[in-house]
Amino acid sequence: MSKVLILVALLAAQIAPSDKSPITVKNSEVSSGVVIVSAVAGKTPVELQCNKGAAFCTVLAAGDYLMVRLPKNFGLYDCQNADVYPKSADPAKADKIGEYCLAERK
Repeated sequence: MSKVLILVALLAAQIAPSDKSPITVKNSEVSSGVVIVSAVAGKTPVELQCNKGAAFCTVLAAGDYLMVRLPKNFGLYDCQNADVYPKSADPAKADKIGEYCLAERK
């Protein structure tokens, strides 16, 4: 039984959120079936994208949110994945608002 608990603890540690940061969404649009969210994480402009109609693909309203970058190879998209939560949410307990492919803009 103790081996099972150790295995579960190791798996939980691997899928724990790796990076949390507040973001401010400036605007969202839908273009050719892709939801594009323009936001700022700290001072870095970022773009979140998801396929309209996919689970957890949400057109976010302008405002403040919490973004959690997922560990490598986790998530729906073949890129750096990020989940978005309400600003004051605890990602370990709250439901995510959306899941996106994250790209930093220059």
